[in-house]
Amino acid sequence: MILIAGAGIAGLTMGLTLHALSLPFRIFERVAAPKPLGVGINLQPNAVRELFDLGLEAALDRIGLRTRQYGFYTKTGLPIWVEPRGLAAGYNWPQMSVHRGQLQMMLLQTLCDRAGDVVECGAAATGFETTDDGATLILTDGRRVHGSLAIAADGIHSAIRKQMVPNEGEPIWNGAVMWRGTSPGRHFLGGNAMFLAGHDSQRFVAYPLTPEDPASGLATINWIAELRVDPTREMSKGDWNRPSDKADFLPAFEAWDFGWVDCPSLIRASGLVYEYPMVDREPLATWTTGCVTLMGDAAHATYPVGSNGATQAIIDARKLGAALRDHGATRAALLTYEAEMRPRAEGILRANRGKGPDAVMQMVEDLCGGVFDDLEPILPRERLAAHAEHYKRLSGFSIDVLNAQPPILGRIESQGA
Repeated sequence: MILIAGAGIAGLTMGLTLHALSLPFRIFERVAAPKPLGVGINLQPNAVRELFDLGLEAALDRIGLRTRQYGFYTKTGLPIWVEPRGLAAGYNWPQMSVHRGQLQMMLLQTLCDRAGDVVECGAAATGFETTDDGATLILTDGRRVHGSLAIAADGIHSAIRKQMVPNEGEPIWNGAVMWRGTSPGRHFLGGNAMFLAGHDSQRFVAYPLTPEDPASGLATINWIAELRVDPTREMSKGDWNRPSDKADFLPAFEAWDFGWVDCPSLIRASGLVYEYPMVDREPLATWTTGCVTLMGDAAHATYPVGSNGATQAIIDARKLGAALRDHGATRAALLTYEAEMRPRAEGILRANRGKGPDAVMQMVEDLCGGVFDDLEPILPRERLAAHAEHYKRLSGFSIDVLNAQPPILGRIESQGA
């Protein structure tokens, strides 16, 4: 029996993968009744490929949107770097924009439909014991559950990681705060497009999560407003669902009406707004202790830069599944998975600290204050293209490389309906 702590995107994808491999498992989730919380996320083609291989293509299309375009803009809405994404860019799989909570609920329902009663809610893992040939999860109610392996998919505040690294402390805050919401609005930039505008101290990100309704013409638009704030301010680090007041940030964006999108109007039209500090954790020298390992945010919580966090959690699950297929439910499988994924995750984490692909916005701000008639003499397109490609290669979704790669696991007939 393989034990999984956490029924988020990482843990549920792990469960679906183990079920497809006919490996017995059980998931222990802290929340008593999971709800579709959060706002929008993007899934890169390398992760979408894995979800399609799990038989989820139709389900993803029901809850998400296939992203066509991705671009960076100045604080006044001038284009810096705009590129096609997903199928429009030549990938064999789309990039998907989706509500995080709806994705989690879809994965949970699919897992229950396929595997039955394998998720125990209201049962948080508070710690573990392990040897080289077995693991025990200790739950909040005092139960001790034994298995061949334990996988920590319990997020940025992982109790398993805390036991492994007891002196680590709170997540590391970089002084920026993101406010996230969804609003009714029209598509922009030709439809199915994602944009990021501004620079390091202030930026706005938006993309649609749904098609435009034929009757109203409106879609659900996901947006993020980000500001640098007083670093002495008290923050609740790592809580995606902390409600906030629009008055805390709306005034800073009042002038951000670019003609093709009206950022302050999107903010005003939203319902609840959630506040989240920009935090990450230091990379670890190892993810594995005995027969216990980390995955997803428990292993490599990083800044939400490059639309890559959920993608990496999904890839973790599939790579760990491949290692379990090849080595069985053993410590050797955990070490094989870690040897491949930990260096990659560290590279992404460090790149995101340097703003990853988003760094082009600050480059333009530094070079010309974000004002130009022709960007080419200031920041040549060739340099922008190289910057974008470098991050794709680092993160595992360069077009030519990904299209040519064999599947991590592929479609497995035993995965069920």
